[in-house]
Amino acid sequence: MIGLNRLRHLRLAVETVLRDGIEGDCIETGVWRGGACIYMCALLAVYGVTDRRMWAADSFEGLPAPSPELYPVDNGDLLHTIKALAVGEDEVRSNFAKYNLLDDQVLFLKGWFKDTLPKAPIEKLAILRLDGDLYESTIQALDALYDKVSDGGFIIVDDYALPTCSSAIHDFMAKREITSPLVAIDTMARFWRKGT
Repeated sequence: MIGLNRLRHLRLAVETVLRDGIEGDCIETGVWRGGACIYMCALLAVYGVTDRRMWAADSFEGLPAPSPELYPVDNGDLLHTIKALAVGEDEVRSNFAKYNLLDDQVLFLKGWFKDTLPKAPIEKLAILRLDGDLYESTIQALDALYDKVSDGGFIIVDDYALPTCSSAIHDFMAKREITSPLVAIDTMARFWRKGT
């Protein structure tokens, strides 16, 4: 679903943090069927990395219904009605297992981001991959996790082309006075590196 350009960039990000010694785990917030997480795990396995964890954060029930009183930009969004976006945790675990990558390096954070991410036992992140589509999901992930991203770490925004997501990115960057370049991966996605 994410296409070759985003897969190539994800490989570049993983290889860069390994080469440069950027400390921390990897997380994807919004995993759907688990493809991007599985790919990151496979790259860690190829390079023999056993001291970094892969966090898979998702409701495993699809997207939340909009909360326009808190996040007006999401008003009218209908993604929560698309049943195909609701993939259960058991199916995602099975997808990891198909590639022999379901082990204790993979940790699942099940629930809505507002409930799981602020209290997640994550110390440091080298890669934060945002794939929550909505303003709410994107801003909640950034608020909870951005300070855990190591300098030089990657923040990858899968859904930047969606106005809901890009609004959250620009609001967060403005609030935190982040001036790192926001670089295009393809027509949909963007990334920046913390502290660069």
